Amino acid sequence: MITIQPHAQPARIAAALLALVLSVTGCVTLRNPGRTYREAVARGRCFDAIIVPGIPFDGAAWSNTMKARVLWSYILYRKGIAKNVIYSGGAVYSPYVEARIMGLYACKLGIPPERIFYDTLAEHSTENVFYSYELARRLGFKSIALATGYNQAILLKGFVRKRFLTRIGILPIYEELLEEYSHLDPVIDPSPARKEDFRSITERESFLERFRGTIGKRIPWKNGGKRRAEPL
Repeated sequence: MITIQPHAQPARIAAALLALVLSVTGCVTLRNPGRTYREAVARGRCFDAIIVPGIPFDGAAWSNTMKARVLWSYILYRKGIAKNVIYSGGAVYSPYVEARIMGLYACKLGIPPERIFYDTLAEHSTENVFYSYELARRLGFKSIALATGYNQAILLKGFVRKRFLTRIGILPIYEELLEEYSHLDPVIDPSPARKEDFRSITERESFLERFRGTIGKRIPWKNGGKRRAEPL
């Protein structure tokens, strides 16, 4: 067990937290994104849905990270690797529901609204996967994959592999392919995704509470102590 003393220096705290994350996720490597994508195409892989974790929206324009995730979901849908897209994320750090904002951009890019689904409960990356997985169950989907940036995929790999009895694929963003679509920059009206009576998670939770959420300690597992989601 890692114990953090109140007087510890910021660098030591960061190092301890990173070590704890890696010990929980058990993941330090991930296959090359280009190779993963090419193999998916070659094998004709087609997932019922992909899970796309949210990122805060500032009310003006999407960040580079959000743009990369939404464009990647658009590419995977356009290439036939994903039949549907689940955008995940509530109004966490800003008054805009992350999933809804991504959906607005995705619709502008050309993903049909009927192919887009939303999880608005998640406030942490592990919850993005859990709540989207449970949404996929309710929708009757049988094959799903996580589609996000390489670094986030690394941190979630162990969690994804250990906690779900239906295997979740991992499709990290293939940056070279993404460059071909980087000129796409749609403009949206974000007002439909704005949440009234918003309170930032930094006002509602301490740093350690947020960290516990990040490593999945707030997930409402259905089978108690087993902490594993049943097959889809």
